[in-house]
Amino acid sequence: MHATRKLWTWLAVICALSFGVLLWVGSEIYLSAPPIPQQVVSKDGKVLYTREQIQQGQEAWLAAGGQQLGTVWGHGSYLAPDWSADWLHREALALLDVRAQQQYQLPFAKLDTAKQAALQAVLKQEMRANTYDAASETLQVSAERAEAMAQVAAHYSGLFGSDAKLDKLREQYAMQKGSVPDASDLQALTGFFFWSAWSATTDRPGVDGVSYTSNWPHEPLTGNTPTAATGIWSVASVILLIAAIAAMVLRHAAAKEEDDPEPPKADPLFSLKPTPSMRATRKYFYVVIGLILAQIGMGVITAHYAVEGQSFFGIPLADVLPFTISRTIHTQFAVLWIATAWLATGLYIAPAISGYEPPLQKLGVNLLFYALLFIVVGSTATGWLGTLQHKGSEFSFWLGNQGLEFTSMGRVWQILLFVGLLFWVTLLGRGLMPALRRPSESRGLIAMVFLAAMCIGAFYATSLTWGRHTHYALIEYWRWWLVHLWVEGFFEVFATAVIALLFTRLGLIRAATANTAIIAETIVFLFGGILGTLHHLYFTGTPTFVIAIGGMFSALEVVPLSLVGLEAWKNYQRSRSARWVQTYRWPVLCFIAVGFWNTVGAGLLGFSINTPIALYYMQGLNMTAAHGHAALFGVYGMLGIGLMLFCLRGLSSRMAWSDGWLAAMFWLMNIGLAMMVFMSLVPAGVYQAAASISKGMWFARSPEVVHSPFMESLVWLRVPGDVVFALGAICLAIFALRLLTGGREPQTSDALAGQATKTGV
Repeated sequence: MHATRKLWTWLAVICALSFGVLLWVGSEIYLSAPPIPQQVVSKDGKVLYTREQIQQGQEAWLAAGGQQLGTVWGHGSYLAPDWSADWLHREALALLDVRAQQQYQLPFAKLDTAKQAALQAVLKQEMRANTYDAASETLQVSAERAEAMAQVAAHYSGLFGSDAKLDKLREQYAMQKGSVPDASDLQALTGFFFWSAWSATTDRPGVDGVSYTSNWPHEPLTGNTPTAATGIWSVASVILLIAAIAAMVLRHAAAKEEDDPEPPKADPLFSLKPTPSMRATRKYFYVVIGLILAQIGMGVITAHYAVEGQSFFGIPLADVLPFTISRTIHTQFAVLWIATAWLATGLYIAPAISGYEPPLQKLGVNLLFYALLFIVVGSTATGWLGTLQHKGSEFSFWLGNQGLEFTSMGRVWQILLFVGLLFWVTLLGRGLMPALRRPSESRGLIAMVFLAAMCIGAFYATSLTWGRHTHYALIEYWRWWLVHLWVEGFFEVFATAVIALLFTRLGLIRAATANTAIIAETIVFLFGGILGTLHHLYFTGTPTFVIAIGGMFSALEVVPLSLVGLEAWKNYQRSRSARWVQTYRWPVLCFIAVGFWNTVGAGLLGFSINTPIALYYMQGLNMTAAHGHAALFGVYGMLGIGLMLFCLRGLSSRMAWSDGWLAAMFWLMNIGLAMMVFMSLVPAGVYQAAASISKGMWFARSPEVVHSPFMESLVWLRVPGDVVFALGAICLAIFALRLLTGGREPQTSDALAGQATKTGV
């Protein structure tokens, strides 16, 4: 660690400065977020909405499914509309009709071009004028606009209520009749949707032509078009990306990397005897496989709802498993199984590295397992019951489904999971402590593993930062701390350090080289990754400078991915460096797949939507889903499977190991994922982007586009990829079952490994 002290110092400085800036941005969001008026009144003095109703409406939407039922400001599911964009367009059309009838006694559509242009000019002026009075905390609208708002509110009350005339539209949105059964919640819901649309189109105080959401969504009727900053910082981010990649390539070419050491003659871990706590981790991995299968099943159902909104091949499945529940489970289980695989890996390797089994460690591992199982089952069950039985916003927040993507479990379950993560860090620390105290070349790597684990435990506390009445802009700010920094940040650092540690233990890389490389990679990743969090927040009621910071630093996130392919190639060469290494072929190939999907899913598809101008038109469309699937499973999922296979290698009889099933798993899952992404999601995203650019975000999310023959054909084109992918998961499950039953078909690589160990050749 003395040799890398400067790098550790740089890492500490970068983290301190980056988090300092991120916290400062949070304070600015708090100060400049779109105001929630005490009252929304018409010019004749009629109170349309109160602050309490707008806040109640936010809770009602989240309790009804929230980000699993469409989006607000672009974040959530892709089937129902973005409600802020949809309200904005409907209100604009209604106001045009109200004024057309008032002035010409005709619908707007029947007016000539000149009269339409005149009314559109008045509409744009009225919708963009900020009539909020900060002193009285009152927002005043014209009588005509109040009439238009009432028409739109009636539509939403019927849609989220039980209006039979909207049954077809509900089916297209995959909604249930009576999603919001309480009459006061229904009225409040329309207030929240109005406020989210008002924030999106009214000018910020003292800034002409820029709304609270930086003119998102695209809506030509109200003058919502990209701001100058959106375009300028997009260009600047691309220039920075090219310059940074060039600098990294030059630095890499100039650096003299030390060659890998000569691999040992035999597998250094062949004679490793698992301790009781190490053996206790095996059941974690079987739960991981169960969660993978459940997640895939829910993904198939969720995708099918894009064609049959309330049925599954004619079966009225939505009566017991509506879209909001199936999608919640699909997204939540993805995070849970990946996290469980990584947590179990940490518990497995700690005694293996330190050579020390702490007292009662097995008991702690077992307690944590059953606690995590209780949280998974309990949060899923209460979320399902709360949504299906409409138990209300209080139940949803505390026990049910909070309605927030990837962070949906109720607050009670979040608190329990936070406690569980702290307990996991304690168990990991107990196992690693002797190795941390003992001077060795691997000490820096072990320290990185433990520091990343501490951050994983501590940063989950960000899920506890918002309350039931927290401003929606601040909920999004803290939610992305959890989703981006917790999942995409510290878990990745932890897993990368674990992989380097495993390769070191196998004698395939030098400990000193791995120490330096991991700290340097962490510096590069976190330098862009911490402030790159802000690319999720361009248009969520944040200050305009968020576009500048988020755009530039999200470009830097892509830079280290440009050389990931080289690392993958080196890992492939290491897998062929000795005959016994073939024993670990499939875990290593999973790590190589991580490199591929890091470049394609996180890098290529990620940067395709992360520049401000691209995200302006594509936020909440299927290009986001393409990036999400390729990055979440391709990177973090394959990483979790690779770590799981490495641990199972040491926990299972080598006679039961079957490379054949793993080969099928590996190729089927990766090919299936590629088919899913590039045959369905990417074409759908491009098609929607064209609709968003040409007519507006409301149109890209409308049934006219989402349920067009082309889009529904693309949904069916997911089926081949889904089937191939699911077959890969089934192969993984069969492989795991064979380990339990103790197969009797030894692989050639196993025999070679055993022979090499015995003879020393």
